[in-house]
Amino acid sequence: MIAMPIPKRSEIHPGLRVQIVEKQNQRAGTLTEGIVARVLTRSPKHPHGIKVMLEDGKVGRVQAIVE
Repeated sequence: MIAMPIPKRSEIHPGLRVQIVEKQNQRAGTLTEGIVARVLTRSPKHPHGIKVMLEDGKVGRVQAIVE
């Protein structure tokens, strides 16, 4: 498996389907898929991923954009 670079804030917008890692799943690395409702991180990039809220209310850091 090839490690994809973590997306920058400029690549993430509401309505985008992404995979996030929730805080409680960071150690296990379990990914959750959903649609971005809000972008919560203000900085252009973050080493662990841009924090977003999904439409279902889950909050986590974006690990990948689903094509």
